Amino acid sequence: MQLRSPLLALIVFLPVGAGAQDISVPEPMRQRVAQQAAALRPRLVEVRRDIHRHPELGFREIRTAKLVADRLRALKFDEVREQVGVTGVVGVLRGGRPGKVVGVRADMDALPIPELIEVPYKSTVANVKHACGHDGHVSIGLGVAEVLAGMRAEIPGTVVFLFQPAEEGDPDGGKSGAERMLEAGVFAGPAPTAIFGLHVMPTLQVGTIGVNVGAAMASSNRFTLTIVGKKTHAAYPHTGIDPVVIAAQVVSALQTIPSRMNNAAEPIVLSIGTINGGNRFNIIADQVVLTGTVRTLSQDGPERVRALIERVTRGITEASGATFTLDFPAGNPVTFNDPTLASASVPVLAEVMGGRDRLTSPPPQMGAEDFALYQQKIPGLFFFLGVGNTEKKITAMIHTEYFDMDEDALPLGVRALTSVTLDYLFRK
Repeated sequence: MQLRSPLLALIVFLPVGAGAQDISVPEPMRQRVAQQAAALRPRLVEVRRDIHRHPELGFREIRTAKLVADRLRALKFDEVREQVGVTGVVGVLRGGRPGKVVGVRADMDALPIPELIEVPYKSTVANVKHACGHDGHVSIGLGVAEVLAGMRAEIPGTVVFLFQPAEEGDPDGGKSGAERMLEAGVFAGPAPTAIFGLHVMPTLQVGTIGVNVGAAMASSNRFTLTIVGKKTHAAYPHTGIDPVVIAAQVVSALQTIPSRMNNAAEPIVLSIGTINGGNRFNIIADQVVLTGTVRTLSQDGPERVRALIERVTRGITEASGATFTLDFPAGNPVTFNDPTLASASVPVLAEVMGGRDRLTSPPPQMGAEDFALYQQKIPGLFFFLGVGNTEKKITAMIHTEYFDMDEDALPLGVRALTSVTLDYLFRK
């Protein structure tokens, strides 16, 4: 799916005036979804805490995947496939009536981060923690599976659940979980025509949802830039070419790309994360290696920034007699919410949360999601579930040692994800 104008990523409005009359699911069924999601709270908390105590890194989610597969089989899913894309699980639930096919995605992996909060469900694995809330995502996904399994006879269509590994990436530097699952043919059959997913967000208070029409999260590319000079004794720098000095100039000059070579209305983030070069205080190194990341909100942004990195670096290295290489592999594209799908889901989410004022349209996040890879194949909606609570002092950001979530959000997440899924299936 192409994002034709970068500005579309920024000028985002939620539809107004939409109400319950715009929801396709019959009201009695919507009420049952609400009741069943609320009743699941103890189980949702139990599952989330169990997974939180036993976090697993990407493509190592053996225990988590077994928990998921066992639960789907207990719910009498029509198909349960394991080891999809290494450790992924796919569950297929066929409704009692013919209709469309829709996907629901939940990621499973943890992060190599120590847990520094004292809670009864503290991680039992040293230096590994569910610091991005994927334990909550799995719990919510299984909750959606349970609610839908209980009303399968009334469902017009099929739901394909994707419990995905390695959203945070391969710890060994390989492909992400979404890439692996797509390569494994997860959309081959039954083939979804739309997909839904969510992410917990501590910057949103529990009881609220953030949803964007258009760009929701940035593209993400990592790059490696190697400056090649000429080694020499540090006392005689004129006999060599100093890549450390050149790298320092390059690092500074690269920041002119987002600030001076780019339209300020179309955000770009370019950050250098590591600088490595040299091995002794009195030797001028032969090379310096820089690694960094680029985030943009337009589909053509990564290639445009790559060309500018090359141009800036070439100018500096040629002036200094050095050379360089740039490795800029493909990354996650923009997480782009299909406007038709998103607009149809707004009244559904408003009803779930208790009013239109409980929805927000946050600025697009400069973080990235490999959910975007599914959205390149089929229309998708990715929204943010509020899990913060200032009164309970649950405020720490994701990817930190102190992250936690208000578990009151779990049944809300189940109701929200179930509701948009059913609305898609019932909508003509």
